[in-house]
Amino acid sequence: MLTALLFDLDGTLTDTDTLHLQAFRKLLHEYDGSELTQEQFNAQVSGRSNGLLFKELFPQADAAECKALADRKEALFRDMSPTLEPMPGLLRLLDHAERHGIGMCVVTNAPRLNAEHMLGAMGLGKRFEHVLVADELARPKPDPLPYLTGLQRLEAKAEQALAFEDSLPGVKAAVDAGIFTVALATTQPAERLLQAGAQLVIEDYNDPRLWALIKEMQA
Repeated sequence: MLTALLFDLDGTLTDTDTLHLQAFRKLLHEYDGSELTQEQFNAQVSGRSNGLLFKELFPQADAAECKALADRKEALFRDMSPTLEPMPGLLRLLDHAERHGIGMCVVTNAPRLNAEHMLGAMGLGKRFEHVLVADELARPKPDPLPYLTGLQRLEAKAEQALAFEDSLPGVKAAVDAGIFTVALATTQPAERLLQAGAQLVIEDYNDPRLWALIKEMQA
């Protein structure tokens, strides 16, 4: 029985990694003129929460400066994304879940301001029962706590849920929470997502294999 859908946000509900890379590049240029390659972004940045990430990127900065840098980067990102397009097939899936009484939750490592901005920019601000932000929990992804918290909020069991992710830390978090994890190949190659534990990799939400899985779980 399928009772819950839990979604990551960046790269899962909408493809935003190019905008985040541009924001990081502008921030680094302003800070010290350094550069960030696509490869470095994919390996070091994508899917991670800002806390540890900014300590790594700016080891010489103290905690207050790291927070200011993170706030500046996220403000740059929001300025670059006044509107965003939902991933193909997403609205179809959300409509299906609403018709069948399936609970839905966003589980993201993004800051609260970004999460609310992105959902609003897609016109999805009222489509989810809960929006869980890792910075407001004790541990972010790749720890399973954000997904376990999502299950609790939806009053769902892991075996009755599907998680949707695009990053390696996110896949690990959902898999370790015991949830069947569907990965979208927006930011990582399919083989890496499978190695991280994803049980199904899709290009978008129109994939017939996803709908066959949903039909099987609802049977």
